[in-house]
Amino acid sequence: MADIIQLLPDHIANQIAAGEVIQRPASVVKELLENAIDAESTEIKLIVKDAGKTLIQVIDNGKGMSVTDARMCFERHATSKIKSADELFAIKTKGFRGEALASIGAIAHVELVTRTAQEELATRIWMEGSKITKQEFVQAAGGTQFSIKNLFFNVPARRKFLKSEPVEFKHILDEFHRVALAHPEISLSLHHNGNEIYRLTKGNLKQRIIAIFGKNLDEKLLAVQEQVDIIHIRGFIGKVEIAKKSPGDQYIFVNNRYIKSSYLNHAIKAAYDQLLQPDQYPSYFIYLDIDPAQIDINVHPTKTEIKFEEERLIYNYIRGAVKHALGKYLVVPTLDFETDTNFGARVPQPSAIGRGSSDMPQTGTSYQSHASQLERENLKNWENIYSGMKTTPTGDTQPVIKQTSLDFQEDDQHRNTSSKDPYQIHQSYIMSTILSGFILIDQQYAHERILYEDTLHSIGGHPRPIQKELFPFTLDLLPAKADALRSLLPKINALGFEIEEFGQHTFILHGTPMGLTKNTSPVQLIENLIEQYLDQQELQLGIDENLARSWASTACIKRGKNLSVEEMKALIDQLFACETPYISPFGKKCFLTFDMEDLKKKF
Repeated sequence: MADIIQLLPDHIANQIAAGEVIQRPASVVKELLENAIDAESTEIKLIVKDAGKTLIQVIDNGKGMSVTDARMCFERHATSKIKSADELFAIKTKGFRGEALASIGAIAHVELVTRTAQEELATRIWMEGSKITKQEFVQAAGGTQFSIKNLFFNVPARRKFLKSEPVEFKHILDEFHRVALAHPEISLSLHHNGNEIYRLTKGNLKQRIIAIFGKNLDEKLLAVQEQVDIIHIRGFIGKVEIAKKSPGDQYIFVNNRYIKSSYLNHAIKAAYDQLLQPDQYPSYFIYLDIDPAQIDINVHPTKTEIKFEEERLIYNYIRGAVKHALGKYLVVPTLDFETDTNFGARVPQPSAIGRGSSDMPQTGTSYQSHASQLERENLKNWENIYSGMKTTPTGDTQPVIKQTSLDFQEDDQHRNTSSKDPYQIHQSYIMSTILSGFILIDQQYAHERILYEDTLHSIGGHPRPIQKELFPFTLDLLPAKADALRSLLPKINALGFEIEEFGQHTFILHGTPMGLTKNTSPVQLIENLIEQYLDQQELQLGIDENLARSWASTACIKRGKNLSVEEMKALIDQLFACETPYISPFGKKCFLTFDMEDLKKKF
């Protein structure tokens, strides 16, 4: 039998390795920015075109490379970061595998210009598909400049599966944010398609957070600072009022390296116990400084997963530090930290987090006698439930129903109304009679369906009327949101807004849709709309559908809003005038019907 095992050529091996290391343009951005940091740069410039599909350019003022190093850096497993296996357990640099540049060079057109401080001329190298096609000496500033063009030019299947430009650019922004937050001492800038998105000057951590996420965070961040024997915990957490309905601004860094850890995320959220609803997520920027010998970062090529030697202990330290910060700033009732039982509490196994395990850690926190607002509301609700019960004279605590007729409470607005009028239940559902029985409508899901179809109609060529504002509003948006609004401006104006770009990240709002709910902040409405749109980009819905879903979610009548009989009638009429009245844009049922015959069987 002939031999069938053969050694793969280098260019094929590099393409295979690139599949793990370089998954999308953002992967290239991450690797090049980290290399610039390892080169001791103090200024880094990132230039992107077409969300990285056409160009990714990183320019730094770091140490630069010699002629030999400039050629060697594209070889597989060539690195300046480590020299022996022992150094794997004391890594302080961002990179160490020596795979990134070889992988990039295998699937793109690469131009490298680099010069050390000791050399008079810079080295320029062109590479295509793992082959160096040209090399020359040129005049250039000290440092290194990588230009990556036509990414995946020789791997069409990978290029085909790249997502839309807004989605890919969002991933690039995520990587830029992570690097910028890890190194506030470095000046960074980002340009996309000729527009300056960020220009971040060096400063402290809080200044960097505010520069990226906006000035509104200035008074809403609480400092975290704990030093124990094996770990130093520092950073900031967000106050309860800026918690979101989806995981958003949540960052954990270990030795200034961004990591993903559902286990440590759970530790932070556990510290907010009883302060947040189950569907709320806190914002945090937590930095862990730990001996490199106590961790293993050689777990995955992306280097975002880390194994800790004392993972349970670190879980408790983080939870305690966050709880301490919350208590110190009087966000929660005063905590007795002298008798805090956190560190004796049972902690879930790291592998159990994210699998629905019920083995959650107990807080063990000692609260003062005064209850939180949430507790007071819960107590009031329970009192309402048992308001129709009494205890027996013998002291027996068994509840006994009062021997009185049932008294259904009614809002003043619903009294003296026709029996055929709709009725609101718990300010969330609308009950109305039908021939066969009655119908129960979810007011939020129903209004989402109405707004969704109306929005598609408006941006499809039937703009809504505009109500001019006497005094225009100014919208100062974060760079990512400003970029999104700029691209969506014609479609958003079709919804009944009149918005014009004023400069950089500022817009002027001259008009709003007719019939907009009173006391609604147009500025907040636009910001929420853009945030919803960006959150849904990964779903690949198409611009119109994404915008329609985002507007429906942002502007709909929420549960808990009191509606008049006329408003309920109008909502019912509009719902059943929709093409698809049965489900919301998010797949939820808009209404349920109940048949009288089925009800009789229940009794």
